[in-house]
Amino acid sequence: MRPATDALIVIDVQNDFCPGGALAVEGGDEIVPRINDLYDHFRVKVLTQDWHPANHASFASNHGDAPFSMAEMPYGPQILWPDHCVQGSKGAEFVPGLNTDPADLIIRKGFRAAIDSYSAFFENDQATPTGLDGYLRTRGVENLTLVGLATDFCVQYSALDAARLGYKVTVLEGACRAIDMDGSLEDARNAMRAAGVVLEQ
Repeated sequence: MRPATDALIVIDVQNDFCPGGALAVEGGDEIVPRINDLYDHFRVKVLTQDWHPANHASFASNHGDAPFSMAEMPYGPQILWPDHCVQGSKGAEFVPGLNTDPADLIIRKGFRAAIDSYSAFFENDQATPTGLDGYLRTRGVENLTLVGLATDFCVQYSALDAARLGYKVTVLEGACRAIDMDGSLEDARNAMRAAGVVLEQ
């Protein structure tokens, strides 16, 4: 068992990010057994859940544009995604087989229609907090292990924010899967290493 200062953060292991989903990450469901095994090693366990309203600004359908095109938002450039993880939909549910019972906290993100939220800590404006940092600090957490989907987007953004907030961060790449769009995986790895994030299998 890890010390009480260590927490496991499970990022967005939801139906829409797994094979057959609206924004499927190849092999996304393969990480579920590893994550279930990890729970026994951590006293503090948090799951995140992408939770978008149907009119979310990051959805290409709400702009009349093609998925994966770019748009300029008040907070910066935004990839326009296929509709995914819509509140209350099957796609937003956690993947069958993922044990959610051990979670101390399930934190929903992306529920503000005007702004996307990759990170478990902040919306994409890098200023609006999700509340996770406050929760972890009141629990006395100092070290984070991140797993989930996708390595090069929500996991990366969460890891970078966590490092910026002063946590020691490890990403278990073997318990993550990536979209890897136009080299985004290697870019994410380089950015995380540069921020002091430890990458392990």
